[in-house]
Amino acid sequence: MLGDTTRGHVGTDLAAHIAYLTRVMKTPTITAIWADLAVTARREGWSHEEYLVAVLARQVADREANGTALRTAAAHFPAIKSLEDFNTDHQPGLRRDVLAHLATTTYIPTAGNVVLLGPPGVGKTHLAIGLGIKAVHAGHPVLFDTATGWITRLRDAHQHTRLAHELHRLRRYRLLIIDEVGYIPFDHEAANLFFQLISSRYEQGSVLVTSNMPFGRWGEVFGDDVVAAAMIDRLVHHAEVLTLTGDSYRTRTRRELLAKDPTATTRTTRTT
Repeated sequence: MLGDTTRGHVGTDLAAHIAYLTRVMKTPTITAIWADLAVTARREGWSHEEYLVAVLARQVADREANGTALRTAAAHFPAIKSLEDFNTDHQPGLRRDVLAHLATTTYIPTAGNVVLLGPPGVGKTHLAIGLGIKAVHAGHPVLFDTATGWITRLRDAHQHTRLAHELHRLRRYRLLIIDEVGYIPFDHEAANLFFQLISSRYEQGSVLVTSNMPFGRWGEVFGDDVVAAAMIDRLVHHAEVLTLTGDSYRTRTRRELLAKDPTATTRTTRTT
């Protein structure tokens, strides 16, 4: 219950007092909307509790939206792609139940991993980004980069004798997305750095990896079958592995375009 001094202050300077309280609580949305919602509440006969819920719900919604926007920007996705936009008809072998489970992000609190395997152009990066977006909306910090980008980051940290610090810093991200493993072979140092990254995440934080190479050829990627086997062992111990098949979306789209308009090749050649 408010004391006499506070009741008197509220009675004489309600708007200023609310502005002060919301500023102290750092709730700018309440500052902006409490008066308009009060008008609506009086007009529609809301109870005090209904008005309070409406005000707090708006503040929470805006805070969550702002948090999602900040996490999305911090993730450095190369594009924004949703799972809902992924055409699963082109992947009849893709297990819809597993994808639906991954979309819940419940694997992240338990430091589970995801591995997407398949040839170029079948949608691995789209799925990786879509799952990353789901994680962001669930409140998890995410960081995305290609395999070569991750190696550049780790090599720089290693050269400045702060690799351990960098690996520890990356733990604040609940999900690391490593795209395009296998497109460029790793040298010995890069393979060792990548192994340390995967090892540091083992049962500590989630990793999502996409690769155009089946596990049986990862020895070629990392230049060492033993290192590759040890890495795969840690990666798949708590993981969902999805294999995508078929033609490249880009090749398929091009083929469909040519089927509709055979002159498209000629026009494209003249304009490139």
